[in-house]
Amino acid sequence: MQQKNAIDEVMRFNKKSKIVVLTGAGISSESGIRTFRDSDGLWENHRIDDVATYNAFVTNPAVVWSFYKERWLQSNMVSPNKGHNALVQLENHYQDKFTLVTQNVDGLHSKAGSKNVLEMHGSLHRCYCTKCRAKMAMASVNMDAEIPNCPSCGGKLRPDIVWFGEIPYYLYEIENALKCCDIFILIGSSGMVYPAAGFVMTAKLMGAKTICVNLDKPDNLSFFDEFHQGKSGDILPSLVAGWIG
Repeated sequence: MQQKNAIDEVMRFNKKSKIVVLTGAGISSESGIRTFRDSDGLWENHRIDDVATYNAFVTNPAVVWSFYKERWLQSNMVSPNKGHNALVQLENHYQDKFTLVTQNVDGLHSKAGSKNVLEMHGSLHRCYCTKCRAKMAMASVNMDAEIPNCPSCGGKLRPDIVWFGEIPYYLYEIENALKCCDIFILIGSSGMVYPAAGFVMTAKLMGAKTICVNLDKPDNLSFFDEFHQGKSGDILPSLVAGWIG
């Protein structure tokens, strides 16, 4: 069995392999990012309905903006960790055959140097105008204002975050990548939040090898061929070294 598994590894991890990686809050928490969603259903002591829905933004935009300004400032103060850096190495090795999908909105993958990143839940570093729909960097607008306005048309800006009840970004691109990938890797996710929790099912159905790197066992553990338990910053560098070695 060990010999068969070794042969399987060699066959799957080669320069022609197509890799899809999905990351969740776990990899960012190791950099000091506080997890949005706690076990009690709150987002950093805020009710989800108060800060993470479009209705909340319409009802009380000042509260919503205050919440996301704090998250944005926090994301600017932290740095990528060894887990992020290991994924940059993996992408450099597989280049255009590598797709990184993240549920995180902190921008740490891009800060580490990852290029092909699909931020399915948006980004704390962007906002857009609810009137003219123009997108812009958070750093380019007046963040001292209680509710920032569009510098072009004066419309009300909102964080470029996919809130509850809204459709995640890049679902078409993600589905296409999952259907043709040879290896699917989940890192730092609970396996509870859909549609991301279902990505492993699609990949496995299409014949991909499935690998999980997580501090705790995810809810969808039964769909993974391998489970490596621990912090991604501790174990991912050596795993990646073996995969590309």
